[in-house]
Amino acid sequence: MARKAGTGKGVREETLGKIGNLGTAVATAALAEHDPFVDVPMRTISNTTYSEARRLLQMGDATLRRNLFNTAQARKFMQTVLLSKGCKDLLEAQKTLSLRGMYYKSLHTIAGTNEKTFEDQEESDGILEDIEVALATLRENLHLFAKKRGTMVGNITVVDNGDTIDCRHMGTGGYAIPSICEPSVIQFGKCEAKFVLHVEKDTVWSRFNEDRFWETHNCILTEGSGQPPRGVRRLLYRLNKELGLPIICLLDCDPWGHYIYSVIKQGSINLAFESERMAIPDARYLGIRAADFERCGLSGDVKISLNDRDTERAKQIAEYPWFAKKKPWQKEIQAMLRNGFKMEVESLITKDISYVTEVYVPERLKAKDWLD
Repeated sequence: MARKAGTGKGVREETLGKIGNLGTAVATAALAEHDPFVDVPMRTISNTTYSEARRLLQMGDATLRRNLFNTAQARKFMQTVLLSKGCKDLLEAQKTLSLRGMYYKSLHTIAGTNEKTFEDQEESDGILEDIEVALATLRENLHLFAKKRGTMVGNITVVDNGDTIDCRHMGTGGYAIPSICEPSVIQFGKCEAKFVLHVEKDTVWSRFNEDRFWETHNCILTEGSGQPPRGVRRLLYRLNKELGLPIICLLDCDPWGHYIYSVIKQGSINLAFESERMAIPDARYLGIRAADFERCGLSGDVKISLNDRDTERAKQIAEYPWFAKKKPWQKEIQAMLRNGFKMEVESLITKDISYVTEVYVPERLKAKDWLD
């Protein structure tokens, strides 16, 4: 379902201009009987570099050319043009649409064939990311949004599309973090919080919320349902950059928890072009840690054996440039590998149902016991 867009007029007109330029280039080539093409920056590890000065991932200059008359590229070329037209329609109507909605808006069988424009939404989503980088714009500027996934509660007031929301009074459910968190949609009001505690899953978030940890420790509490979506990462970035709030992460002790922290801190390889507006180089990893099994006196019941995929992933993460030169992180990853098992934050419940909120996190915060 489409809804009224919140992108500013200037941004909308600029984005329309970029789509218009792409269309003009394609049409001009076709009318001149040349092979129409679109150049798309490559979203690959080989075209991604880590800037030590800026402490974030950056996309390189390599591109992939998609030609209409290249049988290997023709399908993606036509999909790119089709979805660009769909985004143009949204901008002109001043409405937004979900990624799922855009997939269906563009889905049809090509006349005279049995060929569908897209096999599934995953194919459509990948082309939309290509359009973002090809136009040097953002998904939000194309008036597209993803499914909401993420929650916030704490000592802050936000204005969401004109509605004032006090995150101190959100009950057990919390404030659902929207997919589009740009300043034109979300503004910050009164904030007394001193930091943001970001936890990996909603189950852990619910324990902190029920125990009113955010009230006792004067903070904002967020969760991203695992790998945080772009809306959550964008909101965390803005809380850090605009309000100066430290971002502290409580994640599982496994390669996937380490990777989530990596994405929050440096950005992701697939979306390196967005690092400047989402990566938080000063984010800190509070835990849980490999040493916590003995340090917290946990039982063997909480151990989850590392499989071959876990081990391989851990070694890959250890080689990331932003971890490779940090001895504390090398020590942490090697300790987990030596243990031969991983642990979830929920394992701390075996100590006491509120151990994580009343003992573990308060003690780590007081000691400033975190990894950077």
